[in-house]
Amino acid sequence: MLTISMLATFTAPMRIGTNPASILWLLPLVATISIVYKATKVHQVHLRPFTKETAALFGSIIVFILVAALILYGVAWVVTEELPGLLDTSAF
Repeated sequence: MLTISMLATFTAPMRIGTNPASILWLLPLVATISIVYKATKVHQVHLRPFTKETAALFGSIIVFILVAALILYGVAWVVTEELPGLLDTSAF
């Protein structure tokens, strides 16, 4: 009964804005993904190697997301700022 009442409170998704501070919600999500992924891949969890491997995975995910964001920002900039100017000029 407790589980049903707890699940019933999740009737609408959480609203996350599009401001730069909303990117901070990414950090707990990536940390959770890193911890769970590494915990499922090792046979025995020892604190030091597990922490080191989890931190490396956390960092690589964050770097990949930043690189992807920069590439997408660059593509959006070209499409919205540069491309209209190139299409307005005539070759003749």
